[in-house]
Amino acid sequence: MLNFYKLEIFTAVIETGSFSKAAERLLLTQSAISQHISDLENSLGTRLFDRGPRGVKLTESGEKLRDYTVQILRLVAEAQNAVTNINNLKDGQVSIGATPGVNVYLLPEWLKTFSSRYPNLTVAAQTGTTDEVIASLLNRQLDIGIVEGEIEVEDHPAERLGVLVLRESDLYVIVGRDHPFCKLDSIPAEALNDQPFIARQSRSQTRIWSDMMLAQMNIQPRIVAEFDNQETMKQAVSSGMGITIMPDYAVKNEVQMKLLRALPVDGFSLKRHVKLTWNKDHLFTPTTVAFLRHLARSFPQISALIG
Repeated sequence: MLNFYKLEIFTAVIETGSFSKAAERLLLTQSAISQHISDLENSLGTRLFDRGPRGVKLTESGEKLRDYTVQILRLVAEAQNAVTNINNLKDGQVSIGATPGVNVYLLPEWLKTFSSRYPNLTVAAQTGTTDEVIASLLNRQLDIGIVEGEIEVEDHPAERLGVLVLRESDLYVIVGRDHPFCKLDSIPAEALNDQPFIARQSRSQTRIWSDMMLAQMNIQPRIVAEFDNQETMKQAVSSGMGITIMPDYAVKNEVQMKLLRALPVDGFSLKRHVKLTWNKDHLFTPTTVAFLRHLARSFPQISALIG
């Protein structure tokens, strides 16, 4: 029988490329996925997938059903968003993935004001690298992502991944109050040579970006510690272990209290972008739309996305 639930399972198999991965996404057993697809095929009198050792591939009939399923799921989501009064909902949740800096220093204030406006709605936030957030988005494990890392277009299908720049961030060399650089107004690039650096873990986009920036300055960093937590990095800098590079929003409080100093590099502009990301195939729920509308008060460019 053709029903909405089976179409969602059918879609999960297409997107993951196998029954086992679809089962992981939907928290079902592989045998349950196989049974649902068999029931769907029997009700239609045609095979939808060719099974193989490397996964599954759509048949001609499967491709036709996929096209109709995309339209059906989109219409259902549009209908739900059109008639839902978000202010009358008793509950609802939006799941957000964010890179560490965004999750610690930007997201809490956005969530606080969202919760005040919609006390019955909740936000489930998780931290990950840019690549981890995008992978979760494409696997439909998140509703939206907010990342600062660079997104390699060739690594992610543009037809599935949406990206919108929210804001530009200035980055600075961060030093402790007892560091000799603390007395300066800016740092000559060559002065960074042989300085002990506190860095992010090597797999993160932030580390890749900072290494690239230092290379452009002809600086070979002397890495003395690697951390996946910016609060730990700030403590290490404050203790005199070394210096680091961080965005303005991550050190705002410490700079105001004169615990740290944020210094520009002569002749170099260090900037990155905070970006909203989403899966174009995963239509926004009413709760996600409510969060995006709330965020659009600070970032008007979001309005064009949600209409």
